[in-house]
Amino acid sequence: MRAIRVVAFVVFFSIGAAILSATVLCDDFLEYFHNRNLLRQAEGRLKKLETLNTDYDELLGRFEGDPCQLARLAPATLGIEPNEPNTAYPRASADKLVAARRALSEEPNEPAENEAIPEWLGLCCQWPRRHIFFFCGAALVLISFVFFGQSRRAGHSMTVTSKTESSEPPAQKNDNRQPR
Repeated sequence: MRAIRVVAFVVFFSIGAAILSATVLCDDFLEYFHNRNLLRQAEGRLKKLETLNTDYDELLGRFEGDPCQLARLAPATLGIEPNEPNTAYPRASADKLVAARRALSEEPNEPAENEAIPEWLGLCCQWPRRHIFFFCGAALVLISFVFFGQSRRAGHSMTVTSKTESSEPPAQKNDNRQPR
């Protein structure tokens, strides 16, 4: 019987304490998930910047190694008509240039890195439910102490009496005050 009471106490108290903790720390949990999502986004942007840096370093290395590449790239970058004989240059229309610019400026389709807030946290943080969860957790903790806590047996009292005290009732104090 005692083992069942201990197990019931532990179960009720643990569940109640977990519910109380979750409702009290609900705002902190929301902030944690929000910050974790921001961290993942920042790490993704940092990786993109690192790849851009390596690409630019590679291009700069090519330009330092072969100055002719710079001469070939300058007309396209600066919009100057090339003046090399025996070379055919394609003519682009305005529609093709606009389509190419849109294709280059669009972000590639990446899987969404944003992780949604867990469903249990969203439900727990709604104010009416949050109050209900809090009171249910408090009730479970109280139930665990009241019904499954230390039992009082007949003959055992909560106060300890010493053996030297007499079993006679204490003497009444002499009150010298008069009623008004």
